[in-house]
Amino acid sequence: MKALREKLDARTARVAVMGIGYVGLPLAAELARAGFRVTGLDRDAGKVRLLNAGESAIDDVTSGQLAPHVSAGRLDATTDESVLDEADAVVVCVPTPLTKSRDPDMRFIVGAIDQIAAHQHKGMLIVLESTTYPGTTSEVVAPRLGERFRMGEEVFVAFSPERVDPGNAEYSTRNTPKIIGGMTPACLEMAMALYSGAIDALVPVSSTEVAEMAKLLENTFRAVNIGLVNEIALMSRRLGIDPHEVIHAAETKPFGYMPFRPGPGLGGHCIPSDPLYLSWKLRTLKYEARFIEVADAVNRSMPAYVVSRVAEVLAERGGALHGARLLIYGVAYKANVSDVRESPAFEIIDGLAARGAEVAYMDPRVPSLNEGALQMRSVDPSSSFAAYDAVVIVTDHDELERERLLTQARLIIDTRDCLGGADKVFGL
Repeated sequence: MKALREKLDARTARVAVMGIGYVGLPLAAELARAGFRVTGLDRDAGKVRLLNAGESAIDDVTSGQLAPHVSAGRLDATTDESVLDEADAVVVCVPTPLTKSRDPDMRFIVGAIDQIAAHQHKGMLIVLESTTYPGTTSEVVAPRLGERFRMGEEVFVAFSPERVDPGNAEYSTRNTPKIIGGMTPACLEMAMALYSGAIDALVPVSSTEVAEMAKLLENTFRAVNIGLVNEIALMSRRLGIDPHEVIHAAETKPFGYMPFRPGPGLGGHCIPSDPLYLSWKLRTLKYEARFIEVADAVNRSMPAYVVSRVAEVLAERGGALHGARLLIYGVAYKANVSDVRESPAFEIIDGLAARGAEVAYMDPRVPSLNEGALQMRSVDPSSSFAAYDAVVIVTDHDELERERLLTQARLIIDTRDCLGGADKVFGL
């Protein structure tokens, strides 16, 4: 314990970051900037090659931010798990998706912990950052890593949830407060020592379960409120009311209200799946997480609603969905990123095509799509919008030429309320 603490304080500890994607790569860069010798461990050889060349594979970290650390020998990457033999600290940033039955898929966490256990040695800190259900660290991670070494004396285990928001220009890994829970007080102390030089503000909590639950609260809060405002949009349209006018009016209240925006459906790795980790855990305790289940049902219904809304708007203007030439603007799951994970655009494209429409897409950040049967290339972003019967805005990138769109397009279905009122613009 003393030797590990001295290494962490002196920044001489060797750190391995398992998974160098949207979570692991920014963290690895910050740890290297703090002075640690950091190696990214990833099975994707393409990501490894890019990092070793000082190039970034994600939007939120520039190559210019990585290259100095790579050239100085503080940061590299490998596919070889033997790097764990020399690691004093390991941070696990692997995916936590859902299975086809929408239950937690723990393969990546279990696989990572098994890899660590195979190379485990005394005086090792292991921190799980992957979002997961309360109890994962104490029930899955700690027992496996505590088989040969005493917890809090020879091995140190903690949970510190990632709080990455891709595309957020204000909050990065460094200036977003970091929650940390340890299996023991000594485990918490070691994790705090690791992150103290890389993160501006640390938030220690009493247990790993509290840290796990706090992360799920954050994302469940968003999912439930998005579900609520999506349902308000559906109800308002049934009542013959413009839902966006309702929302803009409500948000003038300076207290007791927090604005959320309806949209075409949830995307990304976190919000569509993280709350379901919590509801699954509660089902094992014979408790129904009703808010989560209802919000999930509403949010998952939105892509199909967009398809119906497009058909409705076309019909109102004397057209038909069958045979219509449609352009989807934006297939990334949110504005100003290139990440298409769980994007609602996929279901919208499939739904429109299934009803006989001819569908193309335009996204300056996503030049091509290779998602199962969906193999498409983006229309040139400078192409005229006039060639289509309607343009459906799914993702409102800053690159969207709004004035040109309003001038050229015959009809616009704006699922993001990014254009304001105009005769040819129809909202959700």
